[in-house]
Amino acid sequence: MRQNVTSDDIMELLRDAGLWPTRQRRSLAQQLFSGNDRHVTAEGLHREAQTAGIAGSLATVYNALHQFVDSGLLREVVVDPGKSYFDTNTTQHSHFFYEKSGRLLDILAEAIKISRLPSPPDGTKITGIDVTVRIDALPHS
Repeated sequence: MRQNVTSDDIMELLRDAGLWPTRQRRSLAQQLFSGNDRHVTAEGLHREAQTAGIAGSLATVYNALHQFVDSGLLREVVVDPGKSYFDTNTTQHSHFFYEKSGRLLDILAEAIKISRLPSPPDGTKITGIDVTVRIDALPHS
């Protein structure tokens, strides 16, 4: 994302996404969109917010993250049932997922080539393809 994001930038970002800029949304958006693209969990963002003195429950963080996803500000990456990351990079790309550490790392879109897809069921269309490559660090020799 951008460095030195101002509160006015955050207000504009939320309004352009069709979201009312409540105090909690502004605070969480400032945490998320200041600096480089990143992957966060709701629990991790909640801890960051608490450390920064931002009041709010974990449920509030979950609600805001899902509203950000629904409005196109974030992308949700589900790595396991009940385990999601929220990605500030909303462009089409894939991920490496380190199974032991839980780290998520971007793979550039052009690094993956899918040569054939199945036809979608009647009345539907393919809207995206999510690829998560599960990896683990090799033991040191």
